Amino acid sequence: MQKFGLIIVGDEILSGKRADKHLGKVIELLAARGLSLSYAEYVGDDPDRITATLARAFASGDVVFSTGGIGATPDDHTRQCAARALGVALELHPQAAALIRERIQDTAQEQGVPFEPERPDNIQRLQMGVFPVGARIIPNPYNKIPGFSCSVPSGGAVHFVPGFPVMAWPMVEWVLEQQYHHLFHQAPQTEHSVLVYGAIEATLTPMMEQIEQAHPEVRVFSLPSVDHPVHGRHIELGVKGPATAVPAAWVDLRARLHQFGAKCSPELVRNL
Repeated sequence: MQKFGLIIVGDEILSGKRADKHLGKVIELLAARGLSLSYAEYVGDDPDRITATLARAFASGDVVFSTGGIGATPDDHTRQCAARALGVALELHPQAAALIRERIQDTAQEQGVPFEPERPDNIQRLQMGVFPVGARIIPNPYNKIPGFSCSVPSGGAVHFVPGFPVMAWPMVEWVLEQQYHHLFHQAPQTEHSVLVYGAIEATLTPMMEQIEQAHPEVRVFSLPSVDHPVHGRHIELGVKGPATAVPAAWVDLRARLHQFGAKCSPELVRNL
């Protein structure tokens, strides 16, 4: 299965000025299509670090979404860093330029002022359409200022969208629907778990290792809690993976927990 990743760019996230909203939403958008997020990275507005992060993304062969830093102010570096990571030049994308000019004209009409495409500030706005050579645009239904996608021969791609959720989320959905529909619901995943009361992870670890050895397609997980207001000290213990492989692993885990004498909650099931 194709892996999906997320890069979230911006000093404002790392400084706490803005709270990230993209991670949870991208997980939701992928899950609705039977897909899952394999990893996420946060990076500040440091050009060298952004370039290195994007170089890894392009080399991975994965499908990666990158949010933020594609504007045209001095603290926006993502477009330039993408070109550096790919080893290509930047150029004004003709379709992006046309869309940006449409937006400028729409704004002028809304404000009741003349449309002046050659005004210095309007010329500066065209910088938002300067993308790495070979990029494809991602339509922006909010204000027409597009994002862009860059693919590599390995089959992976990085899709660049703004940091604003109202723009980014429909653009991510558009990319998924237009380019990855063939991957939807191809490998249904599921998760079965129980709350094991009063347990200690160290005593359950050998059991977890045995389950993974006996059922290599699934992963065993444990989520401990020491002060839950309802359940008190407990561990959520379960198995997750392909819907075809999880049931047998789950039966095995429940049998081992019974032999262990564990006190457990009713079964919890979640389709991923």
